[in-house]
Amino acid sequence: MSIGVDAAALGMSNAVTSSTADVNAGYWNPAGLLGVQDKQLALMHASYFANIAQYDYAAFAMPLEDRRSAIGVSIIRFGVDDILNTTQLIDSEGNIDYNRISLFSAADYGITLSYARAAPLDGFNYGVNAKVIRRVIGKFANSWGFGFDLGFQYQTKNEWKFGLMLRDITTTYNVWNINEDEYATVSGAVAGQNQELPETSEITLPKAQFGMSKKFIFHYDYSLLAAVNLNMQFAKTNDIVNLDFVSIDPAAGFEFGYLDLVFLRAGVGNFQNEKQIDNSTSLSFQPNIGLGFKYRGISVDYALTDIGDQSVALYSNIFSLKVDLGIFSR
Repeated sequence: MSIGVDAAALGMSNAVTSSTADVNAGYWNPAGLLGVQDKQLALMHASYFANIAQYDYAAFAMPLEDRRSAIGVSIIRFGVDDILNTTQLIDSEGNIDYNRISLFSAADYGITLSYARAAPLDGFNYGVNAKVIRRVIGKFANSWGFGFDLGFQYQTKNEWKFGLMLRDITTTYNVWNINEDEYATVSGAVAGQNQELPETSEITLPKAQFGMSKKFIFHYDYSLLAAVNLNMQFAKTNDIVNLDFVSIDPAAGFEFGYLDLVFLRAGVGNFQNEKQIDNSTSLSFQPNIGLGFKYRGISVDYALTDIGDQSVALYSNIFSLKVDLGIFSR
């Protein structure tokens, strides 16, 4: 749930908390769903770790009849499929039997229901997410989790935009169910070791993202969207700003548009103080670029992340599609 969705946003290094205003706002800031003028559908696919892991996303959003509310739903899957299960490779008589090898998947799912509402204060919107987290590791273990997000956006009269996204505000809990019989086939592989079952619960601590942005128009045909984000974790991490009670990772993104048809994007984020083998620290960061094309309600976007391998995060080619379903009813 922390990777991100939509190649357009990823091309801007995720600095879209204040500017998101389409179907993908259900992930970035549910308050932005009020920017949806008609029913919208979004799809995205990305591959990670030399195509071993697959990341897929689909979302739908629509305004309600009063035009002061909007709803959305999205699903994310991140998984590794066709993993060889060799725990039964050797039969009870000590013979190797390759027919006993089976395949399994390790996958995480996130299902989000979103609601956005315009507040009585002009230019101020708010939204909430209810999330269901499902994690499955073959027949060995599975879990269910639940959590909530809260988002706000405000636009001034001179069109500066501000956004605040509070993720996992109640702390998201995942409770695991471990199949002890299946787990024993793994832990028993080395006698006397790894016999205790893992912890059966885990939590995701709250995080906050604050952003601001403004879109500039030049000669009617050209536009420039400039945005910054402050991504905050309430723990001590390797982020560039590292205090006892909060760690802050800044990000900046830009989108240059022509005729609201073609878009060129760039961004930089994920600033980390990495400790080296000699105990010194060095600054790493993650640059991103992207391209987009929009025509008659159909948007196709591409992003390439981590240009030049500046950080430990592996780069990936990301594609996404967004469709304004109203084009089929006109």
